[in-house]
Amino acid sequence: MLAPNIGEGAQDLNRRFVSAEPFRHVVIEKFLEPQFCRELMNQFPSFDVKHALNEMGDVGRKAAVTDLKRIGPAYAQFDATIRSRGFLDTMSRITGIPDLLYDPEYVGGGTHENLNGQDLDTHVDFNYHPKRHWHRRLNLIVFLNEEWDETWGGCLELVRDPWSGDAAQPTRIVVPSANRAVIFETNERSWHGFRRIQLPDSKQGISRRSLAIYLYTRERPAEEVAASHATIYVQRQLPAHLAPGHTLSEDDIEDIGALIQRRDSHMRFLYEREREFSEALENMRQSPSFKIGRALTWPARALRKVAHALVRAVFTMV
Repeated sequence: MLAPNIGEGAQDLNRRFVSAEPFRHVVIEKFLEPQFCRELMNQFPSFDVKHALNEMGDVGRKAAVTDLKRIGPAYAQFDATIRSRGFLDTMSRITGIPDLLYDPEYVGGGTHENLNGQDLDTHVDFNYHPKRHWHRRLNLIVFLNEEWDETWGGCLELVRDPWSGDAAQPTRIVVPSANRAVIFETNERSWHGFRRIQLPDSKQGISRRSLAIYLYTRERPAEEVAASHATIYVQRQLPAHLAPGHTLSEDDIEDIGALIQRRDSHMRFLYEREREFSEALENMRQSPSFKIGRALTWPARALRKVAHALVRAVFTMV
């Protein structure tokens, strides 16, 4: 399934991976055997709204299918390959990350299809598997587009710092052409996304298609461990050409309106998440087990208050 040169060239790929900027990654051309890649493209699932619900529960312009084995024979073969120890060991040789684990649930992964007008805000990914609590370590994205032009948008952008002026410009831009793969480490600075897809009139029938898998480990270096978090998005800044003296065009107004709408939606999402978190805390405080725990630990908490009062009194006298 993998092109023969992938395993043979693992050492060279590793050199490129560890030296890449703005964070460790490698772009690989002809990642799969050409005929197998063609089969994946031919069997790619059609867009279905039931797979296109976004984080707010609304139907969006991105569809994701995680049950690869049911898509078609090529996807079943792909699934069987990436769960094999041989494939995982090859990924370890390329990245230098040992003991990689396959995710049978494809949380957040699977086939991704993005329609015209869709974009993906710069973000860092969730850092733990939600069920297994493994550390998320690698993203592997294989692009499955027959044709793509950089001017259409939708190119993967790797960003050093999405909050700081000029540094928000992508360090690396990857055009999502067929059989091109990107492997990058996921950590607290692996910011990535893509700009709005704007297809020409003659190409309205196509979409941005890819196949994404995420690999994990049970442990990770202590200096890289962070508190568990969901995917963190940074809304895009205003385009650089919107400067004093510029006359707004219809496209400018549309872009500004879209940015405002996205910020409003993101604030709504954060509000809903905060409300759910607060409700969960309140339910925990009202639970019988929590109240029993408070009652059992009352003597220790009372003694601690007395000790603090004595310390303050001593320092006051001094």
